[in-house]
Amino acid sequence: MDSDGNIRTPRGLCIPEPALSWTFARSAGAGGQNVNKTSSKASLTISTPLITGPRAAVTRLLSVYPETIRVTQQTSRSQWRNRQLCIAQATDMIDTAAAPPAPPRRPSRPSRGAIERRLTSKKRESEKKDQRRKGDWE
Repeated sequence: MDSDGNIRTPRGLCIPEPALSWTFARSAGAGGQNVNKTSSKASLTISTPLITGPRAAVTRLLSVYPETIRVTQQTSRSQWRNRQLCIAQATDMIDTAAAPPAPPRRPSRPSRGAIERRLTSKKRESEKKDQRRKGDWE
């Protein structure tokens, strides 16, 4: 997080503080009496149209998540830690969505040795089956 409260992703996108909306609730699961008295479950809602950054990355992001991104964490007993996990998960989701597509695969041909090994193997299997047919056990 910046000093302004903005979140920066490794891909260069900036999530401004007004785009973030936090809610907290009591989490489920183990934790003893602590579960009954603390609101440690954190839910983060990010308004994607407010995210800034490189135009191409933002366009790819908006095509995947047009309105909002919602992330919820309740794995930790600490609200602060669950908030950090929400931010980490959200930045991963945003960076994955904003990533450029992989370059197309260039078709390759099998090597000469691979072709020869395949043909030798086919010939050996053929001869083995041929031997089965030419039995003198009739």
